[in-house]
Amino acid sequence: MSTLLPLSSMTIEDKLLAMESLWDDLCRLRPPMEPPAWHRHILDERERNLQAGSDELLDWEDAKRAIRERMA
Repeated sequence: MSTLLPLSSMTIEDKLLAMESLWDDLCRLRPPMEPPAWHRHILDERERNLQAGSDELLDWEDAKRAIRERMA
């Protein structure tokens, strides 16, 4: 099945809504998947760093604030 969206005539808001709809559908319907090997390596490394105490988790709002500060 091929579905084409009129991307060039869609607003950013329309595109974001379409992406959200697609993501919601994928999350609801997708079978369990393993990440690709390269991503598994990164996830494992981050888990090791957390366990070793050399990394920390941030609240999403704090993370967004830190990113915005770095971009300013």
